[in-house]
Amino acid sequence: MTLAAPARPRAHASAIESRPLRNPDAASVEVMTRRAWWLVVLNVLVPGSAQVLAGDRRLGRFGLGATLAGWAVIVLGALFALLWPSGLFALATGSFIPSFLSWFRPLPLTLVQIALVGYVVLWIVLTIDTLRLVRLVRVGRATRFGVTILAVALLTLSGSVAAWGAQVAGATRDGFAQLFAESAPVVPPSDGYYNILLLGGDSGEGRDSMRFDSISVVSVNADTGATTITGIPRDMPHFPFAPGPMQDEYPDGHTGHADPVCGWGSGINQLRTEVEICQDGNALYPDADSRGSEPGIEATKDAAEGILGIQIPYYVLIDMKGFADVVDALGGVDITVQERLPKGGPAYDGQPVNDWAFGWIEPGAQHMDGDTAQWYARSRYTTSDFDRMRRQRELQGAILSQFTPQNVLSRFTEVWKAGTNTVQTDLPQSLIAPTLVDLALKAKDEPLNTLELTPEGGVDEYDPDYDQVRQMVGDKLHPPTETESPAP
Repeated sequence: MTLAAPARPRAHASAIESRPLRNPDAASVEVMTRRAWWLVVLNVLVPGSAQVLAGDRRLGRFGLGATLAGWAVIVLGALFALLWPSGLFALATGSFIPSFLSWFRPLPLTLVQIALVGYVVLWIVLTIDTLRLVRLVRVGRATRFGVTILAVALLTLSGSVAAWGAQVAGATRDGFAQLFAESAPVVPPSDGYYNILLLGGDSGEGRDSMRFDSISVVSVNADTGATTITGIPRDMPHFPFAPGPMQDEYPDGHTGHADPVCGWGSGINQLRTEVEICQDGNALYPDADSRGSEPGIEATKDAAEGILGIQIPYYVLIDMKGFADVVDALGGVDITVQERLPKGGPAYDGQPVNDWAFGWIEPGAQHMDGDTAQWYARSRYTTSDFDRMRRQRELQGAILSQFTPQNVLSRFTEVWKAGTNTVQTDLPQSLIAPTLVDLALKAKDEPLNTLELTPEGGVDEYDPDYDQVRQMVGDKLHPPTETESPAP
């Protein structure tokens, strides 16, 4: 007869089962009250731990695993943000994914959004289960209400943060895909610069098409991020074109169209109207639409290249109708106004200003909302076009200074919504991150340089010397360096 081996003592199991969080003295109000506060606090600090210690261990392990995974992602994200913020943006937006796999680019932020929503749902389940484990009928009356209110309040606070994160992830994904081209080719920097045509269009009431009332070129140094904005007067006449269809049309420089419907003169801001109304723009630039552009914009690119003598592969168009929304989304801009400016425009030539101005922008330091900033950029009836160019450049610099990480994050949804409704561009996604984001971060330590092609800058407004203009641009982007005199 074989004797059965004596059973091993279940010391480990007994130790767990005897713990007061799992098997409390239910008859003691004091013990149950203390236990209730512990469970609620643990549920907030380490979701899932309350179940591991006092409830369904399987649910607890799942919640604890999700919590630890979330903490790991947050820590890694924080390290990326500190050490390589542009890489974090590229990873989040999927811009590192090759263009032939561009349909996968929304995936990272979609997964983040799903994970955050799923975690909120899990947290709700864990909180409800924690309140069940508390056994509210066994605690004091004051604790009964206090524990419940605290659990719900902390859940609401934490859940709101996670819900906000999910909203930001979705807005970033949708806005990034809507605003930037998915498969546009990346053009390498030209002579050390990424050059972008910046257009301000005004499609207000009473206009049959949008004209470019603000034309400038943003040149970003590919190494340092230093930015130079070159302003081109909208009425600059008889300008040359870079090689292309418009140069074939005007080999000796732009002279304007014979039909007045096509424009009011030979100024560069008339090109869009001319190409859209009086020429077959789609025949001139058949691939414009597929690259996220338009024939009128491509013609203006060719003109800007011919004027400045630099390669300009990309554009950004800001519709002034929505410009005020962008400024308001950023919380306004700070401008020092040099002279009193009217809001509005005259009904006819010679009418006194006080008869048509519906408001004034007073001199001095001002924090402008969107409407005031828009009129600051547009007002011209008491000043010259060159004064307006200067103000527009001031406003561009002020807006750039508002794009701080803290400001954008705190107003993220509003900024993205205003931007996608107002901005049109052919900048490719794979160039935005990490390249341009990284350069934008570097540019924070660099001064913003400007070059105005105006009479004050030495350019004849009626008969510009374009060789001189190109020399000015070259000297601004590549300042001459002092060299030692050659030995005799």
